[in-house]
Amino acid sequence: MLELAGLWKRFGDVTAVADFSLAVGRGELLALLGPSGCGKTTVLRIVAGLESPDAGRVLLEGQDVTAWPPEKRGIGLVFQNYALFPHLSVAGNVAYGLRTGGDRRGRVRELLELVGLSGYERRRPHQLSAGQQQRVALARALAREPRVLLLDEPLSALDAALRKELRGELRRLLKKLGMTAIYVTHDQEEALALADRVGVMREGRLEGVDTPEGLYRRPRTPFVASFLGRANLWPGWVVGVDGDRALVEVAGVRIPAERGEAEAGDEVLLFFRPEWVEVGEGPLAAEVEGAEYLGDRWELRARCSGLPLVLVTPKRPDGSRVSFALATARAVRPGDPASSPRSR
Repeated sequence: MLELAGLWKRFGDVTAVADFSLAVGRGELLALLGPSGCGKTTVLRIVAGLESPDAGRVLLEGQDVTAWPPEKRGIGLVFQNYALFPHLSVAGNVAYGLRTGGDRRGRVRELLELVGLSGYERRRPHQLSAGQQQRVALARALAREPRVLLLDEPLSALDAALRKELRGELRRLLKKLGMTAIYVTHDQEEALALADRVGVMREGRLEGVDTPEGLYRRPRTPFVASFLGRANLWPGWVVGVDGDRALVEVAGVRIPAERGEAEAGDEVLLFFRPEWVEVGEGPLAAEVEGAEYLGDRWELRARCSGLPLVLVTPKRPDGSRVSFALATARAVRPGDPASSPRSR
């Protein structure tokens, strides 16, 4: 449905987007995730036609639209601040941009029912909650039946509980409509919960793209591993491989792991999530340095042979020393992925 091919964008001496290539399937909900300033909003603006790339192409259904103005592309955009017109009613905001003629009033009613705002037609934006304003902005973006919908952190102004509620509603709605959408966020949990696939950006480049589970469990780079949730990354090297398995030596201990792209003799980072640590009987031991109670679990900060370790356990262990084993781990190559074709 949408293909971005080799996009570059510079602002003076700053490279905002660098050799960015990505394809989005019809009806797919893709999240672009990354820290502030990584270029994800610039990518969105290039897709919308609000910025022109210095190089590269934007293709919609195989047609090159790179030079097309925004109004010709059939792209819907939901802004971070909603950008509602304060002097217009809810109905007026949703109807703005609809072609004259036809049953505009009926279309507005249909859209407001779709986003759960039936009966709010005459209210003004200042009479709505932040969540309701977000729904109006979404209805307005959907009014012209866009080919692709772009959402630039539309839930960032909401409190945590409402964000969680609305992200589920948003996903259900977009899937019901079969809408192709790109959702920009810096919230890892939001991206994992919403998207069919997640693309992680760093310094203008696409660091990795996969399903939420694939990125979380099988990151191909240390940055993706550490950006998506808590991660333990221990330096070591591969002393042997057998099919898709590797034996990684870390601090004098040999630990089996998923091989990934590692080869025998490679320096790697042994990657594992805190919840993959099995506390109790095991071949490894760590000294607990601190503990934090998180309601349903304890998060422990510890050291194992001088290496930092984060693990979670349902109850606080007795004493300051714990034995543990790793349920699973993965070998991740530590080289800079942003310059590697494997990350694209």
